[in-house]
Amino acid sequence: MFDAKGLAKIAAQVAEEKGITPEQVMEAIESSIAAAYKKEYGERGEIVKAKIDPKTGSANFWQIKTVVDETTVRVVEESAEEEAKPEPKSFEGDEEVKLPRYNAERHIFIKEAKKIKKDVLVGEELTFPLETHEDFGRIAAQAAKQVIFQKLRGSERDSILNEWRNKEGQVTSGVIQRFERGHIYVDLGRTVGVMFGNESIPSEHYRPGERLKFLVLAVQEDTRLPGIILSRSHPKFVAKLFETEVPELAEGIIEIKAITREPGNRTKLAVESHSEGIDPVGALVGQRGTRVMVVNNELGNEKIDIIEWSEDPEKFIANSLSPAKVQSVEILPRREARVFVPEDQLSLAIGRGGQNVRLAARLTGWKIDVRSQTRPEEVQEGGVAGMGETAEKKEEESGKVSQEEQKQE
Repeated sequence: MFDAKGLAKIAAQVAEEKGITPEQVMEAIESSIAAAYKKEYGERGEIVKAKIDPKTGSANFWQIKTVVDETTVRVVEESAEEEAKPEPKSFEGDEEVKLPRYNAERHIFIKEAKKIKKDVLVGEELTFPLETHEDFGRIAAQAAKQVIFQKLRGSERDSILNEWRNKEGQVTSGVIQRFERGHIYVDLGRTVGVMFGNESIPSEHYRPGERLKFLVLAVQEDTRLPGIILSRSHPKFVAKLFETEVPELAEGIIEIKAITREPGNRTKLAVESHSEGIDPVGALVGQRGTRVMVVNNELGNEKIDIIEWSEDPEKFIANSLSPAKVQSVEILPRREARVFVPEDQLSLAIGRGGQNVRLAARLTGWKIDVRSQTRPEEVQEGGVAGMGETAEKKEEESGKVSQEEQKQE
């Protein structure tokens, strides 16, 4: 007999520590007691269940048997002649499935089962009371301990998964814990998240003990421990940071229509207002730039261009090349556009290494060709970009990959 009050107290304490329910803790304890009983008094293949009475503390044990017939199990006789017979098989679609072997400790034929319960069906489970024992040996106690740890780990893991499933796509904060094979492990409280090398910002240097914000990119359920995948390089991270700073975004008054990013260098995002009288760009910038400054500081002073989205391709493409001032836009077939800018705005429109025009092309979904207004027939170096181009591809083509970037790769 167990101390019912003491057991309930322990269950409540463990449940609070692990973030699970007292019922789950009691279920783990009962499973461990059943495992100990089977180790000490049970037979191989036997399925034993235990239940503790919460009022008296007494434990009851019973055996579970599944009702079967000749079509659901295969009976293996001891004689060699019988063993040589073809084994019964079932078919699922076109696949051949080997039937489970009959075990008297966990199966009962339907003829025998009907003597106990007349309306029993194949596949049902019947319970058979077992003799109560309270003395368990050292080996049985060890088995019980192992089972309870496994059950509690499983329950804790499920609890963590349920908590983080609803946080996918949201921003969370954590403390840098350690580095391993180029990946960063982050302490998130009850669990540890991982930020793979390609999800970090190349220009950032992380230190153990440093608290940062991360985007919860995904929650993997097929790992031994909950796999909380984090990111600081994803464009959505910037969008979510703005949502925390701009109430109009969270309320849906303003919408981020498109966003593209080269992490650590520059982000471009297009915004639209769903309410007259509200300037979407001004709302994200904030009074004296306070709102954009908060996001900018979180990203290590990454440049952020906020432009107004438009259904008019000419206007949208012109806006996308901000901070450069565009003189005119010529729309060509196959989603191509030729943009003309004043001579003094040419380098600003193209950007360093073609970055500005490259991001503008990806933001708008148009191939953009930036040219000088005074030299309209001359194609500018780095002034042409398609929506699919990345910074890495552009650098490889021009042979301008720095030694530092080569080391990182």
